[in-house]
Amino acid sequence: MRVLAIDTALEACAAAVLDTGAGMAAQESKIMVRGHAEALMPLIERVMRAAAAAFADLDRIAVTVGPGSFTGLRVGIAAARGIALTTAKPAVGLSTLAAFAAPFIADDDTLPVVAAIDARHSHVYLQIFGRGGSTLLAPRLATLAEAVRRAAATGAPRITGTAAGLLADSWPADEPPPTAIDNRRAPDIGWVARLGAAAEDLGTPPKPLYLRAPDAQPQNAAQLPRRS
Repeated sequence: MRVLAIDTALEACAAAVLDTGAGMAAQESKIMVRGHAEALMPLIERVMRAAAAAFADLDRIAVTVGPGSFTGLRVGIAAARGIALTTAKPAVGLSTLAAFAAPFIADDDTLPVVAAIDARHSHVYLQIFGRGGSTLLAPRLATLAEAVRRAAATGAPRITGTAAGLLADSWPADEPPPTAIDNRRAPDIGWVARLGAAAEDLGTPPKPLYLRAPDAQPQNAAQLPRRS
């Protein structure tokens, strides 16, 4: 199976082509906070050339669907859906939190993993994984205090994601400390591709996993009154 993986959910613009029979064919990741819309398609084209692959050669497209940046998510999902529509190949959506956790689960699936993304204003997007990669706590928006409490209750977990440092800095002194703290700014695109190859094709286009409403809301008070 050949998978094109795309990630623009957080502070990276990344793509990879994975051939499950031969390994990673090509990948590229550029750290960026904004500008994903302009950077993504040229980056995908470079990765496809490096993999010596045509879009028609792909078996599926995988994309991170969140949680993450509202703008970034829309860029990646739109690209994945567009390529899928053009090539008549399926597209699958992957949780950003699961992508963060994947390498730790693959390394040792007997220890808990806490994936946390900074949602600002003392909140995080949180998911906790247990033995065998099972979900102990489903993806949710939580206060930092709640996230620390739930994470500490698992024992001495491994923490990953953009909010890993926030949780570690607030860790209770009377609880066993985390065994690993990985404060990376975006998931490894290679693991996004591997998850994409293993994911179930639900037969529906990927949709954003926001977990909360956008910060920007319509200013109703500033609307002009309607004429009768």
